[in-house]
Amino acid sequence: MRRTRILTAVLALAAGLLAGTPPALAAGSPAPPTLAADTYTWKNARIDGGGFVPGIVFNRTEKNLAYARTDIGGAYRWQQATKTWTPLLDSVGWADWGHTGVVSLASDPVAPDKVYAAVGTYTNSWDPTDGAVLRSSNRGASWQKTDLPFKLGGNMPGRGMGERLAVDPNRNSVLYLGAPSGKGLWRSTDSGVTWSQVTNFPNVGTYVQDPTDTSGYASDNQGIVWVTFDESTGTAGTATKTVYVGVADTANSVYRSTDAGATWSRVAGQPTGYLAHKGVLDAKNGYLYLAYSDKGGPYDGGKGQVWRYATASGTWTNISPVAEADTYYGFSGLTVDRQRPGTVMATAYSSWWPETQIFRSTDSGATWTRAWDYTSYPNRSNRYTMDVSSSPWLTFGASPQPPEQTPKLGWMTESLEIDPFDSDRMMYGTGATLYGTENLTKWDSGATFTVKPMVQGLEETAVNDLASPPSGAPLLSALGDIGGFRHTDLTKVPAMMYTSPTFTSTTSLDFAESNPNTVVRVGDLDSGPHVAFSTDNGANWFAGSDPSGVSGGGTVAAAADGSRFVWSPAGTGVRYTTGFGSSWSASSGIPAGAVVESDRVDPKTFYGFKSGRFYVSSDGGATFTASAASGLPAGDSVRFKALPGTKGDVWLAGGAADGAYGLWHSTDGGASFTKLSGVEQADTIGFGKAATGAAYQTLFTSARIGGVRGIFRSTDKGATWTRINDDAHQWGWTGGAITGDPRVYGRVYVSTNGRGVVYGDTSDTSGGGGGGGGGGSDPTPTGACAVTYTITNQWADGFQADVQLKNTGTAAWSSWSLGWSFGNGQRIGQLWNADFTQSGAAVTAKNVAWNGTVAAGSSVALGFTGTWSGSNARPASFTLDGQSCAVG
Repeated sequence: MRRTRILTAVLALAAGLLAGTPPALAAGSPAPPTLAADTYTWKNARIDGGGFVPGIVFNRTEKNLAYARTDIGGAYRWQQATKTWTPLLDSVGWADWGHTGVVSLASDPVAPDKVYAAVGTYTNSWDPTDGAVLRSSNRGASWQKTDLPFKLGGNMPGRGMGERLAVDPNRNSVLYLGAPSGKGLWRSTDSGVTWSQVTNFPNVGTYVQDPTDTSGYASDNQGIVWVTFDESTGTAGTATKTVYVGVADTANSVYRSTDAGATWSRVAGQPTGYLAHKGVLDAKNGYLYLAYSDKGGPYDGGKGQVWRYATASGTWTNISPVAEADTYYGFSGLTVDRQRPGTVMATAYSSWWPETQIFRSTDSGATWTRAWDYTSYPNRSNRYTMDVSSSPWLTFGASPQPPEQTPKLGWMTESLEIDPFDSDRMMYGTGATLYGTENLTKWDSGATFTVKPMVQGLEETAVNDLASPPSGAPLLSALGDIGGFRHTDLTKVPAMMYTSPTFTSTTSLDFAESNPNTVVRVGDLDSGPHVAFSTDNGANWFAGSDPSGVSGGGTVAAAADGSRFVWSPAGTGVRYTTGFGSSWSASSGIPAGAVVESDRVDPKTFYGFKSGRFYVSSDGGATFTASAASGLPAGDSVRFKALPGTKGDVWLAGGAADGAYGLWHSTDGGASFTKLSGVEQADTIGFGKAATGAAYQTLFTSARIGGVRGIFRSTDKGATWTRINDDAHQWGWTGGAITGDPRVYGRVYVSTNGRGVVYGDTSDTSGGGGGGGGGGSDPTPTGACAVTYTITNQWADGFQADVQLKNTGTAAWSSWSLGWSFGNGQRIGQLWNADFTQSGAAVTAKNVAWNGTVAAGSSVALGFTGTWSGSNARPASFTLDGQSCAVG
């Protein structure tokens, strides 16, 4: 539902990136680590959805080309062949994490290969970077970026209005962007490369959700909210003359230019008292439809109207499906059927109870029908059936009383689009998923149409914690907004999130290391208990009792044998219990708000951390003693874990850029810590199955090592590190949690803040023998190599390819240079994970600083986008420093 994500994951994120004061660094003697590279395959642990989809965009000139935008989890492109979504912004890195928030999308109707995204998550201080416009000439396979001189708010109030970004359908080099925060209307005349403010646009917006909000979140001016072209007022190659712009101003919500943006004026006669969430133009009938609400959404809205403006006569007509006095919601979702002019649909986006409503008219708004009606209250008659068999958790395990039903038709339904080529297909976004139908026109005949999730591949959860027990389910997750899941199969959607109780957000979970059937989780809930237990590995749950004063989940730790638990909830101090939390006692010697963890061997040993101090309990959490260890991060953006199988072996990651920041290791139960030299920054730590022949478990971290931000693995206790992700797979912020799999060598589970649980598997089938890549000494490979070349995407005049280079010899490489020749005139446009040159058909790709070292048996991957014509055959041969490679 997204009600908690803003104030939990994001505020914690902002604090983690920005907070901290400089303490003295802990001493550390190890030499700087050697970096290597490995090729990983990355997938999502399937949940399918899990967050708000505020925008859906169909291309108007190419069938089956559609995009979806999310508020914090990037953008996606529809794949018709598989009916799945492909993520497009996984390349957004740590420093630009805010660019995973997408405030608007535009698909070019003249050149369908082109797509644009306006990105940025917050307009206040939570996001340290300005917004940007991303442009792609290959449908989002790769992007170029233009930074803006202001911030954008993909997760701000009003994010369901739009679209704020639009391409002129007659002269597609012209784009408009509506900005928030009083920054006005912006225009590009060179296909998004450069932007300038339209200085004569008369209104920058006035509406703010809450002027008293000192954080700047709810008090920001929501600004310019949509741009719509009347394509009938232009011809191909010349700028469209008539442009409509929606402004967040309840007295002046719609403006128009009739001279291609040279001058602007308020449209006369328009309704007042409301915000125009959407403006959709039916050029064939000459109508501009507008969906109005008294609030900016996506949560609020108590009154609304729908209006129709006749563009030729200037006549305004109130075509609201419901009388204003009878609304308790605003209207937002708005679409027209391009195949059947006169058919228009709208949503009651803020109807939370009993659920949303969808309205449909086939006579340009003169009359309407509803997706559901009351027969005799509280009984209902639905025009639709819901089939959530592909995502069964969408019932939320609820058993509501009429008029509520489960699964719900939706809530926060601000996006609604009929396929411009198929009157039977409609998609709409909700606060939890993306629904659709493929037999919509049954609505008009009185038959029942079917609504199903159309969301596979779109993963949008914010991840707070992860656990991979040594037996039972391979993955347990703690998620924002939908609680979390027990995955017994990573490739399948679990039947249900955690229930009994169902937390809005799970903030922490743990299992008993020697008894993995015992699991505990804590989380946030508007009313009810904040702690739950399981004795069957998380399959079933029962609630514990809260000690007095608890207001939120905090962190929790289970004893190694499951005999007791330590809980550090929000709202009160640290508590401990024996058994399953029927009563709790106050722990002494540790401050409220401390992060708590358990030793994985000794059931009476627990650890805590708060504000630069490490705490240890040896009596089951009853009393804690502050360690003498110094030089640890002064702030509270710290995550630490104890190693399974060894008492007192603790790893601690965290810090801030203006103070102590990195990775520390203790072998004496936290009495002292050694900082790993060369690990410049680290935010998470996790353990996985040891490599073949290794005596120590594999380490995983989200960190900056050797000047490179990424996901890293070490099989030799941190002496050497392998970067296992690449520049195409970064997922913005990954500082919430990480864990390896104790049963599968190399497998790692990575948390994201909006892209769900990502897991990776190594291409190293040898089990990792020989450590983490370890500083090979042979700078010139001898030709013992194998190459796999795969075309991963192809369109009319372009393509994307991946190249995997494997060291099949017996010695490590410390650098490499791979060459090949194209046989069909292909040209590389952009290449990642290597430096490249191309002369005619010949291409040379050389390692970059972080991936030159490739251990024997390991691989390195690079990828590129390029152009082709005629045919696109793969290269026949590859050479490594002049020596031939095997081609797979």
